[in-house]
Amino acid sequence: MGHGHGHGTAADAVSASGRYRRRMVGAFVILFAFFVLEAVVGFTSSSLALLSDAGHMLTDVLGVGMALAAITAAQRPTSGKRTFGLYRVEVLAALANAMLLFGVAGYIVYEAVDRLRQPPEVAGLPMILTAATGLVANLAVFGLLRSGADESLNVRGAYLEVLADTVGSVGVLFGGLLTWAFGWYLADPIVAVAVGLFVLPRTFKLARQALRILVQQAPDRVDVTELRDELAKLPSVTEVHDLHVWTLTSGMEVASAHLTTGADADHGGVLVAAQRLLSERYRIDHATLQVEPAECARRCQALTW
Repeated sequence: MGHGHGHGTAADAVSASGRYRRRMVGAFVILFAFFVLEAVVGFTSSSLALLSDAGHMLTDVLGVGMALAAITAAQRPTSGKRTFGLYRVEVLAALANAMLLFGVAGYIVYEAVDRLRQPPEVAGLPMILTAATGLVANLAVFGLLRSGADESLNVRGAYLEVLADTVGSVGVLFGGLLTWAFGWYLADPIVAVAVGLFVLPRTFKLARQALRILVQQAPDRVDVTELRDELAKLPSVTEVHDLHVWTLTSGMEVASAHLTTGADADHGGVLVAAQRLLSERYRIDHATLQVEPAECARRCQALTW
């Protein structure tokens, strides 16, 4: 029998996490300062749109804070019972961010519907100035998080929140201009509803991605049936079973499989060929493979799960 695994992806992920952490510290400081500003002005000016933007800014603050905590936890070395480390904490943080966004969007839409019937008087100029300042803050944070959003689900969660809040700031700015120039107070709840509805589809996608990882579903880019067939075509391999492919955290796909061979097979050669196939064709660098004769495969078939 033979076992094999490849390394490299985990180390790359840890290195990337260090880069994300520095950028996210800066993002956290900027977001917290402007959340306080928007909340204070929103309450004093009676602007639901501004409070909606402040609510999204709060989720940004909490989201980036959780993402920072998750990255810090994930960098801790494996030990004892944590044989996979704490990489999954990043996925849990992304799911928590999505739940926060669902809650804030739902509350703002609920409040806005009531205001559509009887819109209160809103101070337009403070709304404009604060929204413009918030937009600058969001754009700065947007630039800090953009590069990591495609590589880390955790960073992507914070990035999507900032993206939604950037669009929200533009909407609030536009609504403030209408309120200030024409006294059209309905613009405030309409903008608030638009901001809430804008964020929901993106939040659903983020939650879905996090849940797919947590239930250990195979990555979208990997056709498991095709992978099984490709492994079975390797020289000396007669059958493939107990094949599992899952994602540990963003950018870290993992696989395990049992490869049944003939009695005279070169187990080392089979192992190397399987590792090369997984790495080069499927970009899976961490795989645990068991190469076994037919009598061992029969025992595996007797297992109930």
